[in-house]
Amino acid sequence: QVQLVESGGASVPPGGSLRLSCAASGDLFDLYTMAWYRQHPGKDRELVASISSGRTMNYADSVKGRVTISRDNAKKTVLLEMVNLKPEDTGLYLCHAGRLKQPPTDAWTYEYWGQGTQVTVSS
Repeated sequence: QVQLVESGGASVPPGGSLRLSCAASGDLFDLYTMAWYRQHPGKDRELVASISSGRTMNYADSVKGRVTISRDNAKKTVLLEMVNLKPEDTGLYLCHAGRLKQPPTDAWTYEYWGQGTQVTVSS
């Protein structure tokens, strides 16, 4: 079992910066692929960035060059550094932990979600 708690969301003007943090508790944190998703009201969640247990990082095309994901296994935290924020970055940002993909669908055997932290980019 993994519990995830996000923090760092805020309301910022376009061009601003934020650092989101996800604090995890539970076992085997270093074996989980950690990710940040964002959700807009009435829309599906979209992947923003992920970092695997081997520290392979992936980013959505819409945030490449503006967002950096990192993890600290000793502290069981995942950070999402965002710069040059745009209004379309507005949304509820959720932390996700996934472990052991099941073929052929690649669904996670174990996965957990946080409650989210709100980011609003507006002038």
